[in-house]
Amino acid sequence: MTDLRKEFWKRIDDVRAGMLGVKGQGRLVAMSPQVDDDYRDQIFFITAKGTDLAKAVETGDQTAQFVVADADSGLYADIEGTLRRSVDREALDEVWSFVSDAWFEGGQHDPDVCLLQFTPAHAEVSVTNTSGVKFLYEIAKANLTEEKPDVGSQGTVTF
Repeated sequence: MTDLRKEFWKRIDDVRAGMLGVKGQGRLVAMSPQVDDDYRDQIFFITAKGTDLAKAVETGDQTAQFVVADADSGLYADIEGTLRRSVDREALDEVWSFVSDAWFEGGQHDPDVCLLQFTPAHAEVSVTNTSGVKFLYEIAKANLTEEKPDVGSQGTVTF
């Protein structure tokens, strides 16, 4: 049986983008999740101070939703948790990349940089096979044996 929580953290490293939003705002925006082994129970996002997400957490922690549908990593998830602004410079150092650098003229020391910290609480998670050959094998096997194909696992995860 697949440990969905463990598999989630393993696969989220390979996700390039998902949709993040504050509950009650009525919209999700594309954001790139950043994770680091030193902050394994957290997902970070780098944005500008003037964005709706940055403004939403100015008054404190907010209940938020992050949705992932990433075929390359085989991760599909609807995650609810807490979003807050982080002033942890070490965390920013850990998750900063050349991609982040492209958005800010002053790099990670640009005064417009805002680090958001998302702490997952619970999620509906599906993990699928990422190999097309394995998928086709499972489908062919199911057609021959009349057993359901093993193409992944799904369930609720509490973090």
